[in-house]
Amino acid sequence: MRMVFRWFGENNDTITLDQVRQIPGVEGIVWALHDLPVGEVWPRERVQEMKQLGERYSLHIEVVESVNIHEDIKLGLPSRDRYIANYKQTIEHLGEAGVKVICYNFMPIFDWLRTDLHHPLPDGSNSLFYENSRIENMDPFELVMQIQSNSALTMPGWEPERLSHLTELFEAYQGFTEEDLWRNVQYFLDEIIPVAEANGIQMAIHPDDPPWSIFGLPRIIRSQDNIRRFLGMYDSKAHGITLCSGSLGANPDNDIISMIHEFADRIPFTHIRNVKVEDNGDFQETSHRTIDGTVDIAGIVQAYHEEGFTGYCRPDHGRHLWGEQCRPGYGLYDRALGIMYLWGLWDSLQYRRDHPVAAAPGRKEGIRDE
Repeated sequence: MRMVFRWFGENNDTITLDQVRQIPGVEGIVWALHDLPVGEVWPRERVQEMKQLGERYSLHIEVVESVNIHEDIKLGLPSRDRYIANYKQTIEHLGEAGVKVICYNFMPIFDWLRTDLHHPLPDGSNSLFYENSRIENMDPFELVMQIQSNSALTMPGWEPERLSHLTELFEAYQGFTEEDLWRNVQYFLDEIIPVAEANGIQMAIHPDDPPWSIFGLPRIIRSQDNIRRFLGMYDSKAHGITLCSGSLGANPDNDIISMIHEFADRIPFTHIRNVKVEDNGDFQETSHRTIDGTVDIAGIVQAYHEEGFTGYCRPDHGRHLWGEQCRPGYGLYDRALGIMYLWGLWDSLQYRRDHPVAAAPGRKEGIRDE
């Protein structure tokens, strides 16, 4: 397991690379050029500048999250070919800089979705929260205004230039079905995967967050069956998934451990985080500790260890602790704590594998303390 840390760039993150490199076991940053409009080519010189910046702090830039997909590609409009051509060129520039994984998603209009970015937890911290009944009765325009007013920093998946055309986008998706989305993602894969293969890059789609339809929009990467269908669309190691325990874990019916064992060779990148899901469909992000949520984080780490996982891992959204002023979900403290919890689980499994329990003096052979 190779630990990385999501970072949003100089002057766009409250966390410094000097702080990131002090977190034990972190070897690289997960990055993107967040100031560029979706669909534009990432200039070679900008990519190389990021590589040089990472190297200055002994951090690699091998994982990108995200080269976002233009809505015209998702909608299958004639203009998609121009945006796909730009995407191919960006892949080439990233390959030249040593990038190994591109995490992306294929969610119409909205990326991740929450109703409260600072919902209190019993311990005095706060975190991202999803209120199911509120989404069912909320105008999406109200939600956009709420999200964009919460931070002076860019919010991943909530690009202002795209959301400023919200009315037109909803009109474009009128009558649009899941099968339409499946057909358009197939077209995208057929064009992109050969280019990724040629540049030594693995494309890794992120599951829908949350993993169900919102505001009547189709979503297709939300279950084990969906992921199986998706991975079957193109037979290539360059075609994979970013398995996110928090996104998929919002639906308790999702068996994430089973997914790890089934798709292990197609998971180049994983997000590990915990959520606490309520019976009414609400969920809130918690600490990474297994007992604090409803996602079996310890079992997930064990499954990766059993599969000999050598891909990239990052702690996902964290709580906001100790008065830290940060991008919602992306503070330093709780994500650093999360990394140490994940390393603790992993190191314990590794130690047990490398040091089988032997009979201690006074203990019968083969008997372990419970």
